[in-house]
Amino acid sequence: MNQLQSLGRYFVFAAVIVLALVCLVGAAWNGWLLLPAVAFAALAALGVADLLQTSHSILRNYPIVGHMRFLFEGIRPEIRQYLIESDQDEEPFSRDERSIVYQRAKGVEDKRPFGTRHRVYDAGYEWLTHSVVPVHIENCDFRVTIGGPDCLQPYDASIYNISAMSFGALSANAILALSKGAKAGGFAHDTGEGGISRYHRLGGADLIYEIGSGYFGCRDAQGRFDPDRFAEQAADPQVKMIELKLSQGAKPGHGGMLPASKITPEIAEARGVPMGVDCISPANHSAFSNPVEMMAFVGRLRELSSGKPVGFKLCIGHRREFMCIVKSMLETGIAPDFIVVDGKEGGTGAAPLEFANHMGMPLIEGLTFAHNTLRGAGLRDRVQLGASGKLVTSFDIAKALALGADWANSARGFMFAIGCIQGQACHTNCCPVGVATQDPLRQRALDVESKSVRVTRFHHNTLKALGDMTGAAGLSHPSEFMPHHLIMREQDRNMVTGQEVYPYLPEGFLLREEDDQFGYLDRWHRSRAESFAPF
Repeated sequence: MNQLQSLGRYFVFAAVIVLALVCLVGAAWNGWLLLPAVAFAALAALGVADLLQTSHSILRNYPIVGHMRFLFEGIRPEIRQYLIESDQDEEPFSRDERSIVYQRAKGVEDKRPFGTRHRVYDAGYEWLTHSVVPVHIENCDFRVTIGGPDCLQPYDASIYNISAMSFGALSANAILALSKGAKAGGFAHDTGEGGISRYHRLGGADLIYEIGSGYFGCRDAQGRFDPDRFAEQAADPQVKMIELKLSQGAKPGHGGMLPASKITPEIAEARGVPMGVDCISPANHSAFSNPVEMMAFVGRLRELSSGKPVGFKLCIGHRREFMCIVKSMLETGIAPDFIVVDGKEGGTGAAPLEFANHMGMPLIEGLTFAHNTLRGAGLRDRVQLGASGKLVTSFDIAKALALGADWANSARGFMFAIGCIQGQACHTNCCPVGVATQDPLRQRALDVESKSVRVTRFHHNTLKALGDMTGAAGLSHPSEFMPHHLIMREQDRNMVTGQEVYPYLPEGFLLREEDDQFGYLDRWHRSRAESFAPF
């Protein structure tokens, strides 16, 4: 049935060919059929061209009919402007945001005429301060070294990388295009919790091996962590860092299940699971149950990986629990090399509506809380911070860096770069452009070679734009952005600096118990390294 539905995408193309043939035959008896025959033949030729071209996935999957999208795309600005909504309305990404990714990925003009369309005097508007003595930055390949004092193989990472997306959620062609693009551009590709697939390896990119509660790729027959299998995976030279996933922004605290019917031999190979059995991702980890055990597990992963950087990813929930983890770092002397803070605005292939809308902390609040807690405990210089959650423009990256991040990750930005049109059909296996599907016919539309070039180009052009903004601010590197460079309008005619709203708190203040105006000390006193449970 699924294959029949998939083939139905070619119905119009097939019908046009049949009509062209019928009209050509009929024209031999009735000359008036010659004109329709020519018209249908032209449409048939267009359909063939659509199937053979590699630039537009939508046309490869929907020959002839796909052109309607580009027709409406051309007239939609006027329709939206006068009848529906503005280019800044989010769905969840605005037309402006998607357009800038497409333009930078394709290497076409990304400028716009006639000034900003943002309402600059409305509450919520944000901007960066600039200098009267701007700096010219020649090299925009901005890097950050990740690896604390216990790390034997620190990684010199780009400050903008591909965030976690698993093979299985994304198609083979999508994973391969992302990996090849990251390899060419010299930045990292997070595997997602679905394990390291053959397509991650084939692309050749630097990999961040994400380990979730299912321990895919490093599990035993009962689904428990297998140290020998992990060591084997981590020994791969492509694997540059290990990321322990505690939670993700779109559905924090929620497990998952991949039904047996959706598990292909390639997915089973990557995850280390059997065919014909539902693949379960529990909501919590079985390898540890309290903060001290978690830090011991982090230390064990670092040892098993021969000293590669090991960290964890989470969406901030109970702030006291994050402080429990930080206290365990102080008590055990073991600290992760990095922490990635995932905002609740992060994406996923499928999340319960209530979780996507109302669970977890947004990125900015989560990032600043983690940043200041580490500062308060005197650990910030030992632990690097990554940020993820709707970071697709150079301003998004600059803002995250100003508020405490050392680097940024993006998932959907790079999905747009390989052709995602925000069809929001990720959970149906019917992605119209072959990005989020395991349907071999649909993913055929995604041409790996051309899309991988777009991945590289999007990354390069985004960092080039970030370099331009950095220089305009009079800085020499994006890491120099601070909260005071960010201005926010709290309400009409009232503006505040980022330092007033999201300040950097003093180093070590939690240990000295200085005057605390931000509510950190109360939670610090209620946290303990031995348990996530409150006193």
